[in-house]
Amino acid sequence: MTLKFNNWKRKAGLSLAVAAVLVSIVGCSSDSNKKSESSSGETELTVLLDWYPNAVHTFLYAAEEQGYFKEAGLKVNLVTPADTNDALKLVATGKADLALSYQMQVAIARAEDIPVVSVGAIVRHPLNQLMVLDSDNISSPKDLVGQKIGYPSIPLDQAIVNTMVRTDGGDPSKLGYTDVSWDLIPSMTTKRVDAIIGGYINHEKLLLEKDGVKVTAFDPAKFGVPDYYELVLTASEDELKGKGDAIKRFVEASARGQQYTKEHPAEALQLLLDKQNSEFPLDADIEKKSLDILLPLMDAGEEPFGSQSEQSWTTVIQWLTEHGQLSKEVKAADAFRNL
Repeated sequence: MTLKFNNWKRKAGLSLAVAAVLVSIVGCSSDSNKKSESSSGETELTVLLDWYPNAVHTFLYAAEEQGYFKEAGLKVNLVTPADTNDALKLVATGKADLALSYQMQVAIARAEDIPVVSVGAIVRHPLNQLMVLDSDNISSPKDLVGQKIGYPSIPLDQAIVNTMVRTDGGDPSKLGYTDVSWDLIPSMTTKRVDAIIGGYINHEKLLLEKDGVKVTAFDPAKFGVPDYYELVLTASEDELKGKGDAIKRFVEASARGQQYTKEHPAEALQLLLDKQNSEFPLDADIEKKSLDILLPLMDAGEEPFGSQSEQSWTTVIQWLTEHGQLSKEVKAADAFRNL
C-alpha cells in the first residue's frame, strides 16, 4: 500500500532543476545534522514544509524572524520538499529532523512500518472539504447523487465523500466520480464537474472565488468523517530519542511564533511574504484571507498550541480501518506524542 496523499502535486509541481537543488539542500542539512551542533553552539534542525511557504507556515517564519528559535538554542533550516510523500520518508530515514504532514498520512505510514510520530497538531480541523458549484439543486452532500464529482486519483478522497453522502441520507453507490488528476480548479471553472474533493478551503476555494466562481464547501466533520487534524508536525522515533529535548524546544518556540501571529497577523504575514520564493510568488490578498481562515482552526483553546488527544487518533484510525485504508493495525498511542 502506498501513501495516499500527494498534496504536492495537488498544488503545483517543482521543475526538475529546483527539485534537484532542494534534494541537495536536504542532503547537506542531513550531513551537518549528524554533528547536531552548529558552529555557534546551537542545535541544528532541518524542518521540511508540506508545500512551498504559504499562510499556514506564518508561525514558523514569525518564530524565526522574532528570534524565538535562536533564544531556544536552535538553528532551524526550513526546507521545501520536492514531493510531499518524500517528507515522511526523509524524516524516517534521518535525513531531516521534522516534517509537516497530515494526521491520516501518519497513520497510513505507520501501517506501512514507517516509524514516524506526530509531535504536534498544527491545523486541528479539516481543510480538505467537499466543494460544490452554487446551485439550487445541491444544498447538502446527498444532493450530489447523479452529479459529477472531481477527485485527484486518491481513493481516500472517495471514502470521505462516500461517508458524507451516506451520513446525509444518500446512496454513495450512485455517485459519479471523475478523475481530474490535479486539475481541480480548471475542472470547476469549466464546469466539467459539479463538485470537487481534494481542494482546500484556504486555497482552492479562495482562488475559485477570486475567479468569480461561487462555491459552497461542506465540512467532512459535519457529515460522519472524523474531525481530524489536517496538518501535524512529525518526527521519527529515533529522532525523538536522540534530539527529544531540541524538538521540545522547537515546539515551544513555534508556539511563541503562533502567539505572535495571532496577536499581530498582518505583521507576521508580512514576514512570510518578505521571505517568499520567487519561483512560487504569493498573492498577498489570498494569503491574508487564508490566514484569517487558518487562525481559528489552529487554536487549541485552553490546551497548549499543538496538543493532541488520544481520542482523536483513535477515532481517525478506526475510520481509516473501516474504509480499508490501513494495511495493518495501528495503535493510537504509538502514533503521537505530546511534548
